[in-house]
Amino acid sequence: MTSQVSSPAEQADGTVVGEQRKPAGAKDVRRLNRVIIRFAGDSGDGMQLTGDRFTSETASFGNDLSTLPNFPAEIRAPAGTLPGVSSFQLHFADHDILTPGDAPNVLVAMNPAALKANIGDMPRGTEIIVNTDEFTKRAMQKVGYDTSPLEDGSLDGYHLHPVPLTTLTVEALKEFDLTRKEAERSKNMFALGLLSWMYHRPTEGTEKFLKSKFAKKPDIAAANIAAYRAGWNFGETTEDFAVSYEVAPAAKAFPPGTYRNISGNLALSYGLVAASRQADLPLFLGSYPITPASDILHELSRHKNFGVRTFQAEDEIAGIGAALGAAFGGSLAVTTTSGPGVALKSETIGLAVSLELPLLVVDIQRGGPSTGLPTKTEQADLLQAMYGRNGEAPVPVVAPRTPADCFDAALEAARIALTYRTPVFLLSDGYLANGSEPWRIPETGELPDLTVQFAQGPNHTLDDGTEVFWPYKRDPHTLARPWAVPGTPGLEHRVGGIEKQDGTGNISYDPANHDFMVRTRQAKVDGIDVPDLEVDDPDGARTLVLGWGSTYGPITAAVRRLRAAGDAIAQAHLRHLNPFPHNLGDVLQRYDKVVIPEMNLGQLATLVRAKFLVDAQSYNQVNGMPFKAEQLATVLKEAIDG
Repeated sequence: MTSQVSSPAEQADGTVVGEQRKPAGAKDVRRLNRVIIRFAGDSGDGMQLTGDRFTSETASFGNDLSTLPNFPAEIRAPAGTLPGVSSFQLHFADHDILTPGDAPNVLVAMNPAALKANIGDMPRGTEIIVNTDEFTKRAMQKVGYDTSPLEDGSLDGYHLHPVPLTTLTVEALKEFDLTRKEAERSKNMFALGLLSWMYHRPTEGTEKFLKSKFAKKPDIAAANIAAYRAGWNFGETTEDFAVSYEVAPAAKAFPPGTYRNISGNLALSYGLVAASRQADLPLFLGSYPITPASDILHELSRHKNFGVRTFQAEDEIAGIGAALGAAFGGSLAVTTTSGPGVALKSETIGLAVSLELPLLVVDIQRGGPSTGLPTKTEQADLLQAMYGRNGEAPVPVVAPRTPADCFDAALEAARIALTYRTPVFLLSDGYLANGSEPWRIPETGELPDLTVQFAQGPNHTLDDGTEVFWPYKRDPHTLARPWAVPGTPGLEHRVGGIEKQDGTGNISYDPANHDFMVRTRQAKVDGIDVPDLEVDDPDGARTLVLGWGSTYGPITAAVRRLRAAGDAIAQAHLRHLNPFPHNLGDVLQRYDKVVIPEMNLGQLATLVRAKFLVDAQSYNQVNGMPFKAEQLATVLKEAIDG
């Protein structure tokens, strides 16, 4: 067998093309270091499933990856319309990557609406695969095409692949006893097969998945597998696709271990289960379904074997009320929601502050205000988490930075809640919740010990020598009060929202006592032990970019670009937003300029300016989408040079 080798080249987007191999009688095979693919179609076209399957095979192959699902808020948006377009973007590489990518190399457009909604993100010279069967006159007019974009020259700057996906799928399934409409539903599997051929993805996992998913309908399973294989064979045999691509596994990107692909909500769910096991406490979730947090309720409901109890309440208030009751009863209690639900839960969060019981409030942020953008991402609940309650009701706030990091953030939030007897906010967002990346499954010995000691007997001696139980007598180091499980003999005590007397827990209207209790609850939060902020500054920069939450990926990618171009810039990322790390003030004072990118109108920047009197520059975006690395690189370059 002979082969032809061409010299490496670089594409317009910076993707390096390595060796090009062409065995005799075979198509060209080119090696790339990274690829960004976007599947787009109607919300009923199965684009999320298609993207999930391609992602799973990519993860099993060993590439590093990052994903960005993007779908309408409506359960079934109007077919063929721009608001109804659903897309799934996947960035995979042979090296460490941090974002789903700024712009796709390949777009699979299942209809005119998908093409029009996404063509603006496609750089010239990239590949576009379109389902020509859907480009009817009526479908094109519905989205404003007066002439066919496949014929009017508007796509001449791209590598266009017109493929009659629907017709080919129906033809491939003609031996099955299916109606045409039923056969057409498998066109996403045909597209998946084609892309799997183009990028040398494994096939066994997808076929096994289809057999399992349709185990009760073997004919449907067989039809989908046939469509998938037909797409693969089409790529292998058609002359329109003369080249396939290889992206090698990212062997150097991962420390040794066992890995799996994981989304943020799934990682968070596993983190909650792990926290309950490490604390040796039953896990109780009181929740009301809300996008994009509902996946956590769905996932935890599957784990009764780990002592998990899930309660789908009639509303947000009932969900957190049940969770707080479970905390009083000795469970690791959790309530999950998004911004609108936090507003409804605020009174009970204040009650949890007063009762001083451990409670995890998981807020998967989305675009607001009100119902806002249910399926889009935002970071705009930070000030709500900090101050969105009546009275002085301080609550610790923890934020994960990547989908896999949601696991560790859940453990950290549980540590704080259990150690300091306080409700804790865990602020994720839609980008993290639905996005995915490889995650190294930790060994049990790597997890923190969260064991809790419940109160067992009297803890105070009165002046007359009588031993009694004081429910608000505090640990001198953490200021946490004892956690007494109801039914423990001799530990009966009052609970409620009216102010408590220090120590005894009796109702008190004494002004001096109230002042003392308010200051003590604040001191407890201020004194929480959190790690110092780590700063990445290899070159002695004068500009610092400070972030929190899901901006980590785009910020880090932008910083890498600037450093590769010779610019010096420092980076730090906050996990703990209340309290701040104790060294944050010192870190900020070391730099001439501080830039804070946020998917809000400057909430962290407001807190930083107020607390540290630092003139932080705020860079903001609230369009429902994550930052792009190139966008941030431009902003940070201007800050360095300005």
